[in-house]
Parts: sequence; C-alpha cells; structure tokens
Amino acid sequence: MTLSPSVFILGAGAIGTAFAATFCAAGWSVTLCDASPDARAAVADGVSRHTSGLHRVGYSTKSTPGQVTVVDAIPQTKQFALAIEAGPERREVKTTLFKSMLDRFGNDTILATTSSAIPMSEILPDTKQQARCLVAHPGNPPSLIRVLELVPAPGTSPDTMALADSLFRQAGFDPVVLNKEVPAFVFNRLQSALLREAYRLVEEGVVDVDGVDRLVRDGLGPRWALCGPFETAELNTAGGIRGHAERMGPAYAAIGEARGETNARWSPELVSSVESQRRAILPEQDLPQRRAWRETALAELLAARKRILSKDVSR
Repeated sequence: MTLSPSVFILGAGAIGTAFAATFCAAGWSVTLCDASPDARAAVADGVSRHTSGLHRVGYSTKSTPGQVTVVDAIPQTKQFALAIEAGPERREVKTTLFKSMLDRFGNDTILATTSSAIPMSEILPDTKQQARCLVAHPGNPPSLIRVLELVPAPGTSPDTMALADSLFRQAGFDPVVLNKEVPAFVFNRLQSALLREAYRLVEEGVVDVDGVDRLVRDGLGPRWALCGPFETAELNTAGGIRGHAERMGPAYAAIGEARGETNARWSPELVSSVESQRRAILPEQDLPQRRAWRETALAELLAARKRILSKDVSR
C-alpha cells in the first residue's frame, strides 16, 4: 500500500514542533496533537521559529510546504505513514500513548517515540506489539540537527526499520540505524562518557567548570563539528586508525582502568574491525588529502564561529 506523505506527531512541545516544522518544509501533511490548550495555542509560533532556523541553515524545502493541523486527541481512523510520540519522558505515559496508537492506527503506520533513554522494550514489553514500533531519538532541536538514531526493540521487524529509515530520509533527516537496543542508546552513551569524566575532573580539583567547557568548546568541538571520533583519531595520527590505537590505546586503557572499567583495552580484533570500516569509508591513500581538507575547513569554521561569537551580547 502506498501512503501519502503524512505524519502524526503526539506532543506539541519543543521537539514536537521542531519535527512538525521539518516535515512541513519537506512537503508532508502534519497532524500535531496535544491535550493542553496552552500547548496547542503556541504551535504556530513554535513551528514558525523552527522554520526560520532551518531556513537560516539553508536546508532545502519544498516549493509548496505541507500544512499543520492541530488536534486535541488521537484520531480514531486516520491513516498516517508515520506517527511520532514526543510526549513526557515517563514510561507509563508512553505505554498508554502507544497502546492507544496501536489500537487506532492501521498496520501500515510506523510508530516511533522520541524517547531520550527509555527503550521500546520497556514501553511495550510484549514483543508481539513491537513489530512496527521503534525509537527515533533526535538531537535537539531536530529541525536543525538532522542526524537521529533509530533503535529497534527485540520484536521490531526489519521491514519496519527499513521503512522508518526511508521515511525519515524523505523528510530530510539523516538516520543512524542501530543494530540492537542498548540502554540510553548511542547519543546519550557518548555524551555521558564525556560528562561523567568532566564531573570527576572537577570533583578531583584538576580543573574548573570553565576550563572543561573551553577545552571541549574550543578544542575538541571544532574538530568534532567536521569529523567523528574515529575519523578525528585517524587524521590526528600517522598510520591512521591503527597508528592511533598503537600510540594512544594503552594510555586510554590506563585511564579507563583507573576509573574502574574492566574492559578498557581495545583488542587487536576490534582495532582491525574499526580500521576495516574506516578504509571502506576512506581509502588509505586519500588520508593526506583529507587531512588537508580538514585544516582548510577548520579555518573556515573557526572564522564563522568568531563572527557568531562577536554578536553574543551575553558573553
């Protein structure tokens, strides 16, 4: 069955309105639902603000954008390609909402939650109910940060994951499909690793809060804005990812072990797997050219950031 590009979004907060603006810009028909009269009254302003932001970035938009219909309850029979729950981060609330959507929407509707840490297997413990359900955890705001992680439950069908990936791509997102469920997903596990260490270093009197923020903001951040951690490691070290693992792996393992980690060392097999995946993305002979590109790109990014920060009257 071919469905028209239509999406149902449950929850008209910051995430819900950001999704609404993004799908609208892609030409989708959007139904935005919230039981709160105040939330419904604020939808137009919220969608307009997010739309202005995505235009500033330069995201492509349809010449004829979609329309937002605001409702106060989940419709009984309406068919949607995709339904996104963006409600409170409380398991019992999400369970109730998902059971309602399962009852009211047909089998062709993919059901996703924007949960930050609650896996679908906790929202719907019955694997039989999970077949067309998944987590679609975005960056905030999703109107600007278009990468998001799609997380299956044990009972989520492969067809559901493939279709969800396709639908989000059609709307302008860049999904990362996880192979399996993991607590807090990947976004928060990566973020939490850095923040846990930051708190420990402040607690131990090694550095103050401003020092941590400046080292990340002005050191790690600009590189990470262009390359992920694996590519950054590879471009920083002669010999690529394997050279980095040989030089820095023991030191990183010692840091982890000092913090009580029991599996802090990278096995040769793991390093080979990471290296193989990096070579599939970028051949070894292209590393010098990529390093040169990053140096130029960093200069341009820092120049743009300098202009932006010069307008920050709060600093």
